[in-house]
Amino acid sequence: MSATTAAAGVPPAEPTAEQAAQTIRSKRFVVLLVIVAIIGVIISLAAWCFLEGVSQLQKELYTHLPHALGYNNGPPLWWPLPVLGIAGLLVALAIMRLPGEGGHLPAKGLAAGSPTKPIDLPGVILAGGAAVGFGLVVGPEAPLIALGSAGALLTIGLARRKMPPTALQVIAASGAFAALSFLFVSPLIAAVILIEATGIGGARLPLILLPGLLAAGIGSLVSLGMGSFTGLSTKAYALSPVVLPTYNHPTIGQFGWTILFAIIVAIVTRGIMVGGLRTNGVVVRKLLLFLPAVGLVVAGLAIAFHGITDRSVNEVLFSGQDALSGLVSQASTWTVAALVWVIVFKGIAYSLCIGSFRGGPTFPAVFLGAAAGILASHLPGFPLTPAVAVGLGVAVTAVLRLPLSAVVLATLLTSHSGTGDEPLIIVGVVVTYVVTVLLTTPAPAPQAAAERAT
Repeated sequence: MSATTAAAGVPPAEPTAEQAAQTIRSKRFVVLLVIVAIIGVIISLAAWCFLEGVSQLQKELYTHLPHALGYNNGPPLWWPLPVLGIAGLLVALAIMRLPGEGGHLPAKGLAAGSPTKPIDLPGVILAGGAAVGFGLVVGPEAPLIALGSAGALLTIGLARRKMPPTALQVIAASGAFAALSFLFVSPLIAAVILIEATGIGGARLPLILLPGLLAAGIGSLVSLGMGSFTGLSTKAYALSPVVLPTYNHPTIGQFGWTILFAIIVAIVTRGIMVGGLRTNGVVVRKLLLFLPAVGLVVAGLAIAFHGITDRSVNEVLFSGQDALSGLVSQASTWTVAALVWVIVFKGIAYSLCIGSFRGGPTFPAVFLGAAAGILASHLPGFPLTPAVAVGLGVAVTAVLRLPLSAVVLATLLTSHSGTGDEPLIIVGVVVTYVVTVLLTTPAPAPQAAAERAT
């Protein structure tokens, strides 16, 4: 197998346990760890630049530019219309004119399998950066994964080093680990998500896990160092634990609410994902026309939400990870009606965006899960802490279908409130996963489809 084949995502042969142990004991593996550590620093710096650039772009578009134009009290209500319309045009051009079609379609979940080719990276960065930076309802995690894997392979190529297929796979995965670790308070979440999304297991797991954890750890260190050196805080885009009341242990009634809540979230989320796929079936016909139109519709949804609830349009726009802490900490200020409306309007905007633009599906799901949890906390005997914790877990499960990642993410995001909600998170995640699988109609096999056609 050639290095090109490995870079294209074709996995090498599965090693035996003894072969994996021999590889870890070898000098080549030590050298590989050193290379991964160096690449981890490079990719972490690139990821920091991307995330900081997206954050600064949002500030320029929604704070500095309106102020410069004389809107000293903030942008006018119509402001998102031209901004999101232009975003649609930029993303359409990136998809049509640059290699790689702008990256992975978020309505299909989280793509973390085949490494992105270096030649596709400019299109992925432009499409993802424009979508996230201009305020559309997609997250930055998918462009970061692409940046990490393609950037690592590009670094090896520029260094003119010849690597065997297995080493290239490890390096690409480690780059993705390093890039994704910037978004989370702990590199553990990035590691679990990537391992579960790629399906790595068996004797090959430690060969990729050890370098990947090293790169993820370095990514977190670089994040802290760059924040200290530049004075720019990663709080604008990093996901950190939310503040909730201490919760000790669940009750039987709360397990019942959790099961019902999980079923409802699975059904609603399935509708959102199907809506995204159907939206994609329409917009791909004329991207230059339909992507700006979708941007205008999303802006209209945000404006309508403000008109109904008198809350900021930003609650509907953006990926949501920077607004998560404020949403949870100010849960008491949200009425039931406002929570329903933000779920409806942001849910529709989310469905349209993941079927049209490029980016990740995770962080809007996290925000919507938290909002649904706050809404569920109005049920009798279902306190805020377990309701939000379950909401976080089930929403991520329904979108990504990565149950272990969802449990770890929800547990770490609510870790400041104790561990009493963990059983409820696990039950909710399992129920949501099963219901999501039951609601998903598998694509017909090519042979069966051909037989029906004849």
